[in-house]
Amino acid sequence: MPTSNDLPPLNGLRAFAAAGRHLTFRAAADELGVTQGAVAQQVRGLEDHLNLRLFLREPRGLAFTEEGRAYHIAIARAFDQMADATDALRTAPSHVTISVTPTFASKWLIPRLAAFTQAHPGIDLRITATERLSSFHADGIDLAVRQGNPPFGASLRADLLFEQQIVAVCAPHLAEALNTPMDATGIAEATLLHDTHDLWPQFIKTVFGRDVPTARGLRFNQTTLSLDAALAGQGIALANRFLVQRDLRAKRLVQPIEGALSGGSGFYLLSPRQGSPSGAAHVRDWLLGRARDDVAEAALTPNDESNLPIAEP
Repeated sequence: MPTSNDLPPLNGLRAFAAAGRHLTFRAAADELGVTQGAVAQQVRGLEDHLNLRLFLREPRGLAFTEEGRAYHIAIARAFDQMADATDALRTAPSHVTISVTPTFASKWLIPRLAAFTQAHPGIDLRITATERLSSFHADGIDLAVRQGNPPFGASLRADLLFEQQIVAVCAPHLAEALNTPMDATGIAEATLLHDTHDLWPQFIKTVFGRDVPTARGLRFNQTTLSLDAALAGQGIALANRFLVQRDLRAKRLVQPIEGALSGGSGFYLLSPRQGSPSGAAHVRDWLLGRARDDVAEAALTPNDESNLPIAEP
């Protein structure tokens, strides 16, 4: 296999390729932005390296020798392949991998992906939905969204996306069958939808000021499943307000209970302080901007009472 030491000088090959396209040193010099003498010298150096004549110097220009014509076809093809490879490299999308929980992916991120693609068509966003902790290095993660409390580590940048504000939601047709806004007696008789966070006891004590025994419930291992069950009218679920804001605005869900459970763990966007691809900064800025827009929009939303069904007189 030939080594780099066996290859002719690149400048000589470039000069030969250009001279072969135009069959004059002058036109080749104009293309390369050098003098005519420099092109002629580089071609002579290439011929000396190969110990072959590539051109016949004629009064009206250049003519290929038989060896020169065959060599030019191969060299021109090689330069075209290098140009194509370089263009492909420059236009290849930037790959950014983000790790999120399944609920954040399905209830917040996925509905906004069309807007992201429109804003950043050159970024190939890859989404990994998992509840487990991910390693930025071992798992090839560029960004992560997790619920927790800082500090997350000196090597990580943590940007707050949403503070925790837990609200109760259910389908409108279920709320119509309940005495809303619900009191402690009503909640004791309702079907509650639980997830792994199991915030119902804390939510009830915060909203009603005391513990309330509950009789019925369904349990799911992910919040997104409990919200799907709520949309299907199977009971009342708890979720962070930002995860259900679109459904509340569209009246697919309503809040049958006044009040919210605030504080606790927020949702943070995590990224390494060093070593992130250039596209990751664009994704981070876009996510933070969308989160700020959602927070501002939620502040303009009418009070929770507007989400309650109107009771019959």
